[in-house]
This record gives sequence, structure tokens and C-alpha cells, in this order.
Amino acid sequence: MSNTISVIYCNLAANPEVKEGKKANNSPTARYARQLGEIPGVSSGCQGGCLTCSDYNGCLSCKPRLFIFLERNGMRQIGVCLPSCPSGFYGTRSPDRNTCTKCRPECDSCFNKNLCMRCRAGYYLHLGKCQESCPESLVCSDTQRECVPKCPADCDACLINDTCTRCRPGLYLLLGKCHHVCPDQFEPNDKLMECSLQVHCAVGEWGEWSPCSRSGKTCGFKWGEETRTREVVQFPSAYGKPCPPIWEKKECVLKRRRCPGQGKGRKGERRAERRNRDNRRDKDSQGEGRRERKKDRERERGETGDREDSENRNKTEQRRRRGQNRDLVVSPEGGGPEQ
Repeated sequence: MSNTISVIYCNLAANPEVKEGKKANNSPTARYARQLGEIPGVSSGCQGGCLTCSDYNGCLSCKPRLFIFLERNGMRQIGVCLPSCPSGFYGTRSPDRNTCTKCRPECDSCFNKNLCMRCRAGYYLHLGKCQESCPESLVCSDTQRECVPKCPADCDACLINDTCTRCRPGLYLLLGKCHHVCPDQFEPNDKLMECSLQVHCAVGEWGEWSPCSRSGKTCGFKWGEETRTREVVQFPSAYGKPCPPIWEKKECVLKRRRCPGQGKGRKGERRAERRNRDNRRDKDSQGEGRRERKKDRERERGETGDREDSENRNKTEQRRRRGQNRDLVVSPEGGGPEQ
């Protein structure tokens, strides 16, 4: 029997309140023992998986398949039963009891006393052992706390077998290798600096053709259009194949030519168009007539003005001549006109 178990049984001499298969009482001593060193989710005392227990030392033995874990609290050890040992301990099974044993000091977690699973800070795992340095062919990884192979020149970080986990700037990671250009069927992801698989557009089946219509009507015309659509099932990635057309149309013949309350179909439309053309022609001819009449008035005003100007010129000439005649004065002695 180990020293830790001996301590428990020594304590039993002073605290003979040992139960078998029963829950411990709720005395102050028992409550204090359950509180000290209690692991979340696991009960101390005779609760949980305890087979035998003490109010002072907690579990003394566990139910089958459970491990007894002894935690020191000052001069006392308190036992609890766990389905697995905590970090830093490994489990050992025997016919009598299953116990938790502490790993080596340099091990953070271990499978047994000779096989470490993870090392403490400052040590590096190699072949199940935690070492302060690595062999020449390997390098120390502080993040993994392991001895790992030297990374290829284009890798920033790598695992065993030269598998890259991060590439140097400007390179893209794909399946543990670094690439300057992504291979076919892959495209660069500049955010993650990885080669991602290209995604091409995918569309569904065409839907049914819409009713034949024109300008929103299903009557009143001879020809119309039918349309149909289909949905995009998967949108493409940045370098994937774009989507084909998801909408199309075709010409169709309207089954109902005349709308309710409409004239005789197309003939009525043609007559209306002819009336509109005649009205426009009449308006044009009326406008032309007005323009001709305006020109005539302007010509008449021009001719009247010319006549008035001619008459004014004649009157002016006559007045000038009369003035000249008055200036011709005959002298009294019967001589010639005065010069």
C-alpha cells in the first residue's frame, strides 16, 4: 500500500466514520472535505463513484472502471473518483484498484511513465521523450513544443514529412505545398493565401413559358411574346465559369385578337391610324395656308409701301420744281431774268 493511502488509513483511526455504499453525512467536517480540492463536475465524499469513503479523507475506493485521484491539502489527502485522470497524470489499472499517477516533471501530459504526449515549456517532444534540445536533423518548435523537420525554403511553418502549414509571403498553400501560381481548377485566395477549388456556376431547369402577351395584354394584337426563367443553384467563385442566361423570350401568336370593348380588331386600329394621318395632313395643309396668306399680306404691305414712297418722291420733286420757278424773277425794264 502506498504512503498516500497509508496517510488516509492513519486518518481513519482518528475519524472512524467510514461508510460503504452510503452517502456521507453532512457534518461540518464532511462539508469541508468535499469543498477542498473538489474538481468541477466530480463529487467528493461518498457521492459520485465512491465505493467506500471517509468524512475526513473522501473516497477510499472507487466503483469499477473509475480512477481514484488523491489531492494533497496540507497534511491531508482527499480522494475523488474520476472516469479519467486529469492533465499531468496517467491512469494505471489493476485488479484491486485503478489509480492516477503523476507524469515526469518535464511532461505536461503522458500516456504512461515512459511515453510523454506533450512537454512543458522549455522542453521539446521527440520519440515520446521531453528534451531540452533537438537532434541535428530537426529544429525546435516553441509553438508545438516538439522537434520538427526543417521547413523547405518556401515554407514559413511546417509539420512532419515536410508538410507546410503556412507559406512565405506571396505564395499560396495547397495540400502542404507552396505555389507561386495555383494549378488548374484552383484559384488564389488572397485573404487566406491558399489555393481554393474553383466553383463554377450551376443553374436549374427552365420554368414554364409565360402566357403569350404584348404590352401586358393577352389580346388586341396578332403577335406577342412568351418568357421563361431559371434559378441559379450555385454562384461561381471569383475565377469560376460565369452563369449562362437565366431569362429568355420567343415570339408567339395571340389566341384572342380582340379585347373586350375594342373595335374590330386590327382593322379598327388601321382606321384610327388613317384618321390620325388625315388629321395631321389637314393640320399641315392648314398651317401651310396660313403661311401663304401671311406672305401675301406681307407682299401687299410691301407694294403699298412702295407706292407711297413713289408718291412721296413725286410730291417732293414737284415742290422742288415750284420752288425753282419762284426763284426765276423778270426784271422791270424787260430785261432777262435776274441772275
